[in-house]
Amino acid sequence: MTPKHIDELIPQIAQRLDSSSRCVILRDDSHKAMNPMSSTSQQTIEHLLNWAFDQFEAADLYYGHGTDNAWDEAVQLVLHVMQLPVDSDKTVVSQPVTTEQQLSIQTLTQRRIETRKPLAYLTHQAWFMGLPFYVDERVLVPRSPFAEWIAQQCQPWVNPNDVHRICDLCTGSGCIAIAAAVAFPEASIDATDIDTEALAVAAINVQQHQLSDRVSLIESDGFNALTDQRYDLILANPPYVPDDEMATLPEEYCQEPTHALRADQEGLAIVIRVLSEATRHLTPHGILMMEVGNSDEHLQAVFPQVPFTWLEQAHGGHGLFVLTYDELKQYQSVIQEHVHGGSSFRSSLCYLYQW
Repeated sequence: MTPKHIDELIPQIAQRLDSSSRCVILRDDSHKAMNPMSSTSQQTIEHLLNWAFDQFEAADLYYGHGTDNAWDEAVQLVLHVMQLPVDSDKTVVSQPVTTEQQLSIQTLTQRRIETRKPLAYLTHQAWFMGLPFYVDERVLVPRSPFAEWIAQQCQPWVNPNDVHRICDLCTGSGCIAIAAAVAFPEASIDATDIDTEALAVAAINVQQHQLSDRVSLIESDGFNALTDQRYDLILANPPYVPDDEMATLPEEYCQEPTHALRADQEGLAIVIRVLSEATRHLTPHGILMMEVGNSDEHLQAVFPQVPFTWLEQAHGGHGLFVLTYDELKQYQSVIQEHVHGGSSFRSSLCYLYQW
């Protein structure tokens, strides 16, 4: 399923990433939506898109699980019911919609409004790096800025030819591990999570992408089950939301597993644990790439000496940093001093999930 030459692969990834990160079908503001159930005329995709959009706008929903506005959310919902590609262009809007399809769109729209569940939980489909993934309430909905960096093989931070082993900590749905397997077709990936329910979802995705020979799913509390394994690239996306931020999350985020979001020590408990153990699992030329979201300023304040390289993404997102093996090793005494000085860090099993 992978092209033989990586030069063929990267343009394909970039195209999929671009098409799945934005809505291709644009809204016609001059069109007045009608109630599809009250009209006797033939309904089209355009009619249903405008109707769903109006319903979402009136409901004051929160977006952030693959879309960031009501129109894109309506497009994803309608295209899902119509079994059309997520990157379909405007030529599809004139297609007729059957009565059965209208009812399905209406039902799904009302469920999105009444339950406040992310649309991905209702359709059981999310997109990451242009790739489709099965998701349900056992895992977070994929939405990490990691996608953009994996799509470009984490360059310039690593030489893709030197990446043979990758570790995905907190794999959740397995989206980062699978995306890495696609971007690095010669590498093997160990994907870990402490939660067996999350690993069950990841197993579905690994099988659907036919990557069982290259992506190994491992039940592990952080690095614990990896013993002396070393990797050229460690990708980590642990829980990092502090309690004060948890209290302000929109209802849509509260539908996701709390332990997949929340972390002790003002959101940094698991992050610091990874920092303290990563050098034992990196090769000398390896790097750690980790997402900490809104905890980025707090992390930098805790470790002002550590030279975190904070990444910027063309498609948005923040709180993603890179540290090399040498940098982690150089500042390990600073990190360890904080670990042994912070009682809240010394805790029992922590939940590790993937965004």
